[in-house]
Amino acid sequence: MSNTKESKQVIVIRKDLNMRKGKIAAQAAHASMGAILKLIDRRKYNLLDGEVMEMRAELRADSPECHWLENSFTKICVSCDSEEELLTLVKQAQDKGVLCCAITDSGKTEFNGVPTLTCAAFGPAWAEDVDEITGNLKLL
Repeated sequence: MSNTKESKQVIVIRKDLNMRKGKIAAQAAHASMGAILKLIDRRKYNLLDGEVMEMRAELRADSPECHWLENSFTKICVSCDSEEELLTLVKQAQDKGVLCCAITDSGKTEFNGVPTLTCAAFGPAWAEDVDEITGNLKLL
C-alpha cells in the first residue's frame, strides 16, 4: 500500500427526483465547478477592460485541493434518497471542514418552477475525509 494520500471529489445526486440524465450531468457539473470556485479568492481578480488579468487561488502545496488539481481530478458520483439526507451530508461536511457545494436548481426546466436542492459536491479533499461523509452511499 502506498503512503501517498489520495484526494477526490464525491458528487451526491438525489435519486428521489428522477431527473433526466442530461439534468443530472448538468447539476453534477454545477456542483463540481461550484466547489472549485469556492477555492478562488475573488479578491485576487484584477480586472482591466473586462479581462481577467490575474486569477489565482492561494493553495498550500500539501493541500488536498492542490493535490487534486495537479493529479487525476478523481470524481465519483453517488446517490442519496432525499433532500433531508443530502442536507445531513452537507452539515457533516461543514462540521468536518470538508469543502462542499450544494446546488439548488432554479426549476426552469424541471420541478415545475420550484427551486429544488438537487445535489452537492464534497471536496476536493483527502479521500479518507470525504469517505467518512459519503462512503456508505451507492454509486449512481
